[in-house]
Amino acid sequence: MASQQAKPGGVAPATPTTRSSGSGARSALFVAAAAYLFISLTYQTSQVLGFTSLSVSNLPRPAFLQPKPAPVPSQAQVIDQRSFNALPHVPPSTEFNGTSKPFVPPGHTVDSLKERPFHVYDPAFVALLGSDPTLTRIAVSDKDPLFHEAVVWSRDTEEVFFVQNAGAPDAGTGLAKSAIIQKISLADAQAAADRKKAGTSDAGTLIPVTVVDSAPQVINPNGATNYRGQILFAGEGMGPNIPSALYAMNPRAPYNTTVLLNNYFGRQFSSLNDVAVHPRSRDVYFTDTLYGFLQDFRPAPGLRNQVYRWVESTGAVAVVADGFTLPNGLTFSPDGRYAYVSDTGMHHGLYGFEYRDPATIYRYDVQSDGTFENRKTFAYVDSVVPDGVHCDDKGNVYAGCGDGIQVWNPSGTLLGKIYLGMGAANFQFAGPGRMVVCAETELYYVTLAAVGAIVESEM
Repeated sequence: MASQQAKPGGVAPATPTTRSSGSGARSALFVAAAAYLFISLTYQTSQVLGFTSLSVSNLPRPAFLQPKPAPVPSQAQVIDQRSFNALPHVPPSTEFNGTSKPFVPPGHTVDSLKERPFHVYDPAFVALLGSDPTLTRIAVSDKDPLFHEAVVWSRDTEEVFFVQNAGAPDAGTGLAKSAIIQKISLADAQAAADRKKAGTSDAGTLIPVTVVDSAPQVINPNGATNYRGQILFAGEGMGPNIPSALYAMNPRAPYNTTVLLNNYFGRQFSSLNDVAVHPRSRDVYFTDTLYGFLQDFRPAPGLRNQVYRWVESTGAVAVVADGFTLPNGLTFSPDGRYAYVSDTGMHHGLYGFEYRDPATIYRYDVQSDGTFENRKTFAYVDSVVPDGVHCDDKGNVYAGCGDGIQVWNPSGTLLGKIYLGMGAANFQFAGPGRMVVCAETELYYVTLAAVGAIVESEM
């Protein structure tokens, strides 16, 4: 074949190639993937044989092997925290202190925050929401805070129980009358959510709320949890002669109740607030605080504000933690290794706020003997105080706060919010992907991808 040479004043013809540039790129990707796979398999094999300290986790993955972030659902919005790291004006605490109204980030309004109520502060929150989360208002009260605390899912009846606010002026509860227990059907709640997706008005999503007449009556119930197939209520008591107590109630009619514990070695508790069952030992833990006194329906306290442990099999009651201003919500991680206790000390009931006091969730290590050790500040909330606390089955921590539900991962990183623009005292998962939220004068039903942590033995 004649050699191809440039002619005077011309350009030499291009030399033919055996592969296209696309084929070369695919080959390069194949080689990179094969190399990564080889190193990974070598690492795993060597780990089994025990002769290497190579860490494949530090090796960079090819771009095409990197996981793609899940798309943000249409009902959610990303909140960029960098947008408010340096504000042009930061008001003094006499004007804004996280209690009078929620914080509105730059570029947002209250309406825009409510329009897409699932707020993503960290990309990991998207996986908890799933592709189509929903928020539906299913009940409303003019002034009476009927939807307050003690949210419990009864799996057998497919209902959710909750209670009225005890001691709130608009409720007329406390010394005058006890707060009531109520319930809803989850089938009704889901039907309301379906109607909302179909375009019905807010009035079209309201469902029946039924009053539960416990017998004997649970006096001023506040916190609650599942307990041996029953519902265990923390009753705050009434006046000086009806003490705070733990009540077990049958979730089916006639809703018969039994007082399980009403004293500490003959001394009245101050105002029992919340209760949880440890997922491994099945021991009962509860908080005792001052809200009955701070809402003028319980006498001055005779004990410290503390967390207690009650062992049903022996009847033993012991203090496991103190040093709180106002201990409140209580829950455990799904594996039982950690206890989370909220301190709502900033909120002094009818006596207002003390901004220097805690609005904090503390985490404790739960020892094999049931005691608490190594208190750690897990989170300090930006909107009022963290009240009820619960975990999902991955160990993420959810709390009812002044703007709705806030969510952290097990390391204490804020992942996101279910934004109501108003306070949520308590809430609870109600089976996979369902949640009921109490917001005092409003009740909400949420669907999402997260699954609540439950203690199976108690259901």
